[in-house]
Amino acid sequence: MDITIRSVTQEDKAEWFRMRKGIWPEAPDEYLNFDMDELLVDADYAVFFACVGDTPIGLTEVRIKDYAEGCETSPIGYLEGWFVEPEHRGKSVVGVMTRAAEDWARAKGVTEMASDTWLDNEASIRAHVKLGYAEVERLVHFVKQL
Repeated sequence: MDITIRSVTQEDKAEWFRMRKGIWPEAPDEYLNFDMDELLVDADYAVFFACVGDTPIGLTEVRIKDYAEGCETSPIGYLEGWFVEPEHRGKSVVGVMTRAAEDWARAKGVTEMASDTWLDNEASIRAHVKLGYAEVERLVHFVKQL
């Protein structure tokens, strides 16, 4: 399978949104949609499609941040999220997308990449490790109603 990477454009918003729902299915639509226009023009944010031919089969969002847990430098590249269509999972699509995100961040002058996932997302944890990412911290969030 020949995978190409391209930047997402304004014309891709519907497909980008659909894939964002695949990354964060519990997030309200308003939350996922509210910043999409700004992200497309933000020099510190990139959105890439992985494509087979002209068909998007995966999505990666990456940004430049000042800080991330476990990093020793600043700024850093940060993998915000990735999504691969179910029928293309397990075929190295995430690796191709991640390398594109890392190349983009490296071109911005950063020397470290970071990412996160949920504690119970074993598939994502395994994928991160396979891609060379090391677990540096676990975090539990708390809420109290007042």
